[in-house]
Amino acid sequence: MSGGTAYAFAALVCYGVGDFIYKSAIAAGVKPHHFLMGQAWCFAPAIILYAWATGTLVITPASAWGGLAGLFIFVGFYNFLRSLAGGSVSVSAPVFRLNFLITALLAIVVLGEPVRLAMPIALALALITIWLLLGGERGKRPEIDRRALGAVLVATLAFGIGNFCHTMGVRHGALPETLLVAQAVVFIVLSTVFVRIVDGKIAPPAMMWKYTASAAAVLIFAFLFMLHGVAQGPASVLIPIAQMGFVVTAALGIAVLHEPLTARKGVGLAAAVAALAVLAAG
Repeated sequence: MSGGTAYAFAALVCYGVGDFIYKSAIAAGVKPHHFLMGQAWCFAPAIILYAWATGTLVITPASAWGGLAGLFIFVGFYNFLRSLAGGSVSVSAPVFRLNFLITALLAIVVLGEPVRLAMPIALALALITIWLLLGGERGKRPEIDRRALGAVLVATLAFGIGNFCHTMGVRHGALPETLLVAQAVVFIVLSTVFVRIVDGKIAPPAMMWKYTASAAAVLIFAFLFMLHGVAQGPASVLIPIAQMGFVVTAALGIAVLHEPLTARKGVGLAAAVAALAVLAAG
């Protein structure tokens, strides 16, 4: 296993745990805009302090890609959290984390990364996964409503573009930690202003902190692992692996939240694991 692939698998685990924390928070009654602001207030100071302490806070023109990523990632996370209110995390998370389809396509078209044999096979398996997970069992109510479906599709597109912005920053010489600082600055401003507009005040509930602090911690590691991996290998392969964290999320949703494991969902998750195996091998 190459260094880049090892980083991608570490990011996979962190993203999976993070998405499960998101679902737990929404199930506990935390509103999406409150969660994002709380997460930002924990994430931003931590990554700024880490980058400063490690000497990796080096502002260059390429750092602006991190700020642009912050915009798209804010849109992505907000819509993902909205989707969790109307659907199972074992369905929403797999669809959301297939945002690597967008990132990989952009990396191939814009950066000219080669199309390996594994890529079209993995993409086909990913599309099969979406079809299986969103279709539901015959005669039964789908595990995600239409509004949640629309939100998760917007989230998938936005987050895929955000990850590509990070890739562009790395390719232009920006340090991963600096990119995350730029992302965090934009994210904390957007999330705080959004809460002020929606609520007319900034007074988030105290109960959200136990979720937002832990989510921010795993998210910092997830982004760092992913960006260090991309610095060592092709984004069109490593980002898809990192975004397969939904396998972890779905397993936790079924085991801890007792979400149903239907035959169709089982086959869909198996297809997702197959896509991951193909990417890792290819």
